[in-house]
Amino acid sequence: MYPEIEPYDHGMLDVGDGHLVYWEVCGNPDGKPAVTLHGGPGTGCSTGLRRYFDPAKYQVVLFDQRGCGRSTPHAGEPEADLSANTTDHLLADMELLREHLGIEKWLLFGGSWGSVLALVYAERHPDRVSEMVLMGLATGRRSETDLLTRGLGGVFPEAWAKFRDGVPEEDRDGDLAAAYLKLLMDPDPAVHEKAAADWCAWEDAIVPTSPPYKSFEAPEFRLAFARLVTHYWSQGSFLDEGVVLREAGKLAHIPAVLAEGSLDLGNLIGTPWELAHAWPGSELVIIDEVGHSTQDEPMREVLIGATDRFAS
Repeated sequence: MYPEIEPYDHGMLDVGDGHLVYWEVCGNPDGKPAVTLHGGPGTGCSTGLRRYFDPAKYQVVLFDQRGCGRSTPHAGEPEADLSANTTDHLLADMELLREHLGIEKWLLFGGSWGSVLALVYAERHPDRVSEMVLMGLATGRRSETDLLTRGLGGVFPEAWAKFRDGVPEEDRDGDLAAAYLKLLMDPDPAVHEKAAADWCAWEDAIVPTSPPYKSFEAPEFRLAFARLVTHYWSQGSFLDEGVVLREAGKLAHIPAVLAEGSLDLGNLIGTPWELAHAWPGSELVIIDEVGHSTQDEPMREVLIGATDRFAS
């Protein structure tokens, strides 16, 4: 990875609805614009995301999506209101930030939920996207989130039984994300803190190729993350079912590298292949013995190789 760098500019952007979105810009002010889209929803951007780009050649924009990281109000606050936090809101925030920074086109770099947000943004604003580099591929379909909340139960039966039993018995056969969201929004700290811990334990369990996610050790992070993920998943990511794949043809002119670990359990329903098949000109790279993580060196090599190639 490229050396650690610090932002040369940052701020809080008023995006409306009482929300302020944290943003920062690193690298070369005259370089090729690129924006990073973090996962979750709810992880916030990390300093490591700056290091996938040659700082001499890129103007790298990072921002914390509504409700997480340094953006306010934070979804981990006791009485968080998530009503103005939807996919449409996040896309509007991206456009407002692009205009605020005076950027005409930018490269989109994202993973997991960030890949969903990047895909929807590019389909709605294809003239604003120069290239795309995505990993841990997802399209926001309910079949994908159903796999993660229920379908993997047979792969990790003990962990899933604990996860399922974290909600009331009458909710265990329904939408587990929705059932957890009810608990996570409960005003009783004992209820929402246990639900957050249970949700995050399952998140760790279904990524066996990586160590436990250290950020989950912080109670406020756990709560904000779990609230935002369940808020989005229980609403089908606030997208028409299957719309990303149906409209992938709109991306035909956008060069893209799609990086996927062969051990990423999201592969079980074929999302990476379906996306690459629906997107003329995209390049799908399957990386052996890598899971749903950017911590593995082979994944980093592919991602940095892609940003290096697109730098020119």
